[in-house]
Amino acid sequence: MANESTENKSAEEIAADALAAEIIEHAEEQVEVQLDAAAENISAEQEKINALELALATAKATVADQKDSVIRAKAEVDNVRRRAAQDVEKARKFALEKFAAEMLTTVDNLERALQSIDKDDERNTAIIEGIELTHQGLLTSLEKFSIKSIDPQDQPFNPELHQAMSMQEVEGVAPNTVIAVMQKGYELNGRLIRPAMVMVSKAKPSVDTTA
Repeated sequence: MANESTENKSAEEIAADALAAEIIEHAEEQVEVQLDAAAENISAEQEKINALELALATAKATVADQKDSVIRAKAEVDNVRRRAAQDVEKARKFALEKFAAEMLTTVDNLERALQSIDKDDERNTAIIEGIELTHQGLLTSLEKFSIKSIDPQDQPFNPELHQAMSMQEVEGVAPNTVIAVMQKGYELNGRLIRPAMVMVSKAKPSVDTTA
């Protein structure tokens, strides 16, 4: 039947069919070429995208590393600054402690002089006034450097600030009370640099009433 259909076609129809087939084939080839070209373009663009994404990821990693380095560097600088400040503070306090130790010896000597001099002798009046003025001026200077005396007379005994040299029973005085200050204590900026040497009252021994 096909042969008969072909035989029945005229030469013009056969030529037209052949031309149509050729046009279709050519179109298909063009489509394939365009598809291949498009695929190549897409592949090239994808490679560019991949390269850009890789570059972006690398840049982000670099920024993160640099940020971490900056943070660590800042922390180290802060640590160095804090240690330097602590060293300066320690040096200042140490210098003041040495200064206080030297001055306290002078204060003690002036106080002992005031205690030992005969105040009833009028000939000593000028000397006493001079010693008292020197003593008070020295204490004022020490206070400017936050050096303060600890004079716990008649106060409860505090082992953090006082050093008990002896204990004694005293009628009418509560136990554990400072009854005499042998040597004043001193503190620097609230920190003890010398305890007060004191005498402390003690309770009377209990009497055994069962005998």
